[in-house]
Amino acid sequence: MRNKLEIIEKLAKVIESRKCGDLDKSYVARLFAKGQKKIAQKVGEEAVELVIAAARNNREEAVLESGDLMFHLMVLWSDMGITIEDVCEELASREGLSGIDEKKAREDFNDVL
Repeated sequence: MRNKLEIIEKLAKVIESRKCGDLDKSYVARLFAKGQKKIAQKVGEEAVELVIAAARNNREEAVLESGDLMFHLMVLWSDMGITIEDVCEELASREGLSGIDEKKAREDFNDVL
């Protein structure tokens, strides 16, 4: 299998290249034309489908739905100007933190707001 990050980067480039594509030919262009709320809704729908697959303990379906979720999440990132590098930097900043401590830090921050 090719470098896994390379596949994600290639998909990000394809999404960017189709942002303003022909609405009759490009699903990506149609998503962008519908706007961020619709894209976010699709992310939610795909997340629910993944949860259902997991609840059924259906690995094959979970892999398929994970691909759908990742694709729609990347479309949303693109619409919001978020890159895979941004997300990787966020994940790297959490390295070495316990999940409990990291979540507590976010809760403390939100309490300030």
